[in-house]
Amino acid sequence: MAITVLQLHERLVVKAVDRDGFQRPVDMLDNDSIRPTPAKDRTWTQFTYMMFWFSATANVSNLYSASTGMTMGLTMWEAIACSFGGQILAGCLMALNGRAGAMYRIPFPVLCRSSFGPWGAFWPTFNRAIMSIVWNGVNSVQGAQCLYVFLHAIFPSIENIPDKMGSKSALTSAQMMCFFVYWVINCAFLVVPVPKMKSLVYAKVVVYYGGTIAMLAWTVSLAGGASQFLHMPSTVHGTEKSYLILKFFWLGLASCGTFVSNAADLQRYARKPNDVLIGQLISFPVSNLLVAILGNVIASASKAIFGELIWNPLNFLDKLMEGERYTSGNRAACAFISLAFVYSTVFSAIFENSIPAGNDIAALMPRYITIKRGFFICAVLSYAICPWYLLSSASIFITFLASYQIFLSAIAGILICDYYLIRRGRLNIPALYTAHPEGLYRYFYGFNLWAFATYVIAVAPNFYGFLSQMGVRAPVGIQRFYYVAYPTGLLVAFSVYYIGCLVSSPKGMEKARGWKEPKDYVDEYDPARDEGFAIDGLEVDNAGAEKGAFTAMKEMKL
Repeated sequence: MAITVLQLHERLVVKAVDRDGFQRPVDMLDNDSIRPTPAKDRTWTQFTYMMFWFSATANVSNLYSASTGMTMGLTMWEAIACSFGGQILAGCLMALNGRAGAMYRIPFPVLCRSSFGPWGAFWPTFNRAIMSIVWNGVNSVQGAQCLYVFLHAIFPSIENIPDKMGSKSALTSAQMMCFFVYWVINCAFLVVPVPKMKSLVYAKVVVYYGGTIAMLAWTVSLAGGASQFLHMPSTVHGTEKSYLILKFFWLGLASCGTFVSNAADLQRYARKPNDVLIGQLISFPVSNLLVAILGNVIASASKAIFGELIWNPLNFLDKLMEGERYTSGNRAACAFISLAFVYSTVFSAIFENSIPAGNDIAALMPRYITIKRGFFICAVLSYAICPWYLLSSASIFITFLASYQIFLSAIAGILICDYYLIRRGRLNIPALYTAHPEGLYRYFYGFNLWAFATYVIAVAPNFYGFLSQMGVRAPVGIQRFYYVAYPTGLLVAFSVYYIGCLVSSPKGMEKARGWKEPKDYVDEYDPARDEGFAIDGLEVDNAGAEKGAFTAMKEMKL
């Protein structure tokens, strides 16, 4: 039995190699998966990132999220403008928060160690891992619903399957069958290495926009032309309308809070550090704008067709197959459109949930878990939490998930301040993978107490508003102040953390003026370091000094 346990342990322990191909020790803070991306895997170009955001935002939830403003009384164009304005700010924050990932090719959990400490970083990492797992389950439910519409269009008898799930489930028995099929499809694509997903990114853009534009043309035709609904007036006025505009403008930013925190994970595959900028600053908001226009026009057409606003395109497709509309032509159209939505949902879940969750889970236990193992752990856990039951009370649950962004905004504010004002772009990468008492990011036994204090201070002003979103009675002023919860939390965290560091400077704080970021960075274990990778001589010397310090720590068995 002892031999079996040892063999199992040997199989589970992550194997890591140095740049000469020899195995090196792996501990609780380090493995190859969470080290800087090797030069050979930096395959995502400027064009890839431009297309990536058109691909990442191409999903069903984004198709109807901007139209929620219309359900509250805004016009279609007001709802689109609010969403677009918030997402422009989100793109800027993604570029800021992801810069360390683009430069040093490190994931979010490792970046957190520079400000929270090597052990303290487990908190924001665990925080985001839970969110990614839950959202992956939510997206899987949505994917199952897309797949159900597809199968319903082909096999009408599927709706006759007896429902045994009960009223507490968001899915029927037939949709649960679709959930399992979707989950298997999702797992199958997880075996593809992230650097090699470029072709899948491009394919998703074509598939999604092909299906969505086809649905747009079809619904506008059924509505009798766009002139029938494009200029419907607003149903709110005065102060109420002003607050609605404010709410949906900042909601456009808060809804992208996960993307802001995920930025380093996605940018670490960049060929060059600046290759990500056009994608973040232009492609991201423009792609969201395009999806919002498509979604709002489709939702507006529903009112002209059915006499009611249907903001969920899946419900719209199902209604297009009801009664006399259940024709072979309508069924074929719904099948192709819903299949495009299934494909897009699979890769949205991978980009938005599986990749960050894989990084987080690997960073929580790097001795035993790689990013790829983290992908599958996320997939299993997202099934195990039974998301179809979580969504049975969709209103409060989705509100909770959206409101949770106030906690991520505090973390983002700390990380941005630490990288730009405290470190001025210079990170000692080897020191991020050790908890040695003399380590640069050691702080207090591996925890930066000031970062945690800042986190609490930044969350505090918005916490009452957060509770009000959960059903706790609160004054109108508190509810309206919560509209600006995300920027408030981010700015408070940024300012408080900086003031604290001025009072008591942490190790490695750059006090001299000027930007200290290298031209590029290659990890000490990367074979490209011996192959003349394109970095300037000064940074090679600095990198060598870092390596020497790290090697000395290893020799001391620290």
